[in-house]
Amino acid sequence: MPQGIKRVLPQLVTLAFLVALVSVFFPAFLQVDYSSGRFVGPVVDVLKRAAPVALLSIGMTLVVATKGIDLSVGTVIAITGAVAAATLTAGYGIPAAIFMALVAGLIAGLFNGTLVAFIGIQPIVATLILMISGRGIAQLITEGRILTFNAPGFAWLGSGALFGIPVPTVIWLLAAVIAILVMRRTALGLLVEAVGVNMKAASLAGVNARVLLIAVYMASGLCAAVAGIITAADIRGADANNAGLWLELDAVLATVIGGNSLLGGRFSISASVIGALIIQTIDTGILLAGFPSEYNLVIKAALVVIILVLQSPNVVGDLKFFRQDFFRRGASATTNDPAVRRGAK
Repeated sequence: MPQGIKRVLPQLVTLAFLVALVSVFFPAFLQVDYSSGRFVGPVVDVLKRAAPVALLSIGMTLVVATKGIDLSVGTVIAITGAVAAATLTAGYGIPAAIFMALVAGLIAGLFNGTLVAFIGIQPIVATLILMISGRGIAQLITEGRILTFNAPGFAWLGSGALFGIPVPTVIWLLAAVIAILVMRRTALGLLVEAVGVNMKAASLAGVNARVLLIAVYMASGLCAAVAGIITAADIRGADANNAGLWLELDAVLATVIGGNSLLGGRFSISASVIGALIIQTIDTGILLAGFPSEYNLVIKAALVVIILVLQSPNVVGDLKFFRQDFFRRGASATTNDPAVRRGAK
């Protein structure tokens, strides 16, 4: 089995199990139709709605690999969506709106990275600063109201289709492929892991750890900016109060479900993206199954805990030990059987 497939096998098995479970309650879950030039169906909706969390999980994985965390990504979605909407309503056009939103995300990442790398503030505190203040910044941009716009070309980024596939799905898949190629086809991924394992040792080995830290936080901000553009395009407006709300927690969960350790070191972007699909499948499955809305968060939390327990290295190790012990006892019992001994003679 290829090493890459083996790495994401637990996540793929979990996703397949959840899809089967949802199909029990909603048999039409896997049904995909083609209508009005696009594929439609619950599975297609999962792939589309997973776009923000999948994008956030890409950047979060890089940050977590350096033994950090970025709690501001949900707020950055609100800021960048507000920037894009304000640029469009000011009449500057779609390219300018996209450019300004991406720049805003990079600035947010630069702010977080500077606090962590040069000021020495703990990542959870440094990013918490922007998480708290960022919504105020977004509200200042939108002047405390939902800022709407009429730009069909921009809205296409959130609700359009390319060759029948939702554009948000195409965007997050493309972003994941680019990130994987950059991290695994160059030395950059190894340097990120080295900083996460031991920052001082990496610095002594010649790695510019501070610049690398800033780079991963800027990458996280950039991914959040793309998610903000998709979110604003989908609703054709900017809602500073609700855009990206609590998505930072889903991004962290997706990263952890992907088997990435919060202690830094080795990471897998593909596993994190599958983790995002797992979370979105849970959300969609709970809604399709018809559970009351007040139980949604409780059910989701319970399922996530079960998934994390089953994927825990300790649990996996114990199961492997019991399995080996079971077969060893079976072989021992067979060997000690008098009939088997007489046959051997």
